[in-house]
Amino acid sequence: MSEPVPSITSAPEPLAVDQARRTRSYFIQMSIRVVCIIGAVAVDGWLRWALVAAAVVLPYSAVLIANAGRDHAEHDTSPVTPKAAPALTELPDAPGSPASPDVPNGPGSGRVIDHVDD
Repeated sequence: MSEPVPSITSAPEPLAVDQARRTRSYFIQMSIRVVCIIGAVAVDGWLRWALVAAAVVLPYSAVLIANAGRDHAEHDTSPVTPKAAPALTELPDAPGSPASPDVPNGPGSGRVIDHVDD
């Protein structure tokens, strides 16, 4: 069996586009981190600690998001139901079978059944 040809809508995005998207996402998150660090120096009170916490957590989340990569494939996890095998039918007694003793048993003699190869 040949595999189906993927349509243009199911083709993955090019590697260069994927890398540019991940680089841009990482750059934006690190820019937000710089703003948080500058903001933590400039403000006082609970907001300072919120900005420090954001500056500490952002590198971890940025790396996780940037390394998420291209593996967004969806796999079919539905159970496979095997097709029923076609029924084999026996033909009437062939020459050389025990039911017709007038023809001797030899190579190629015996019962013949219908068989279809897949």
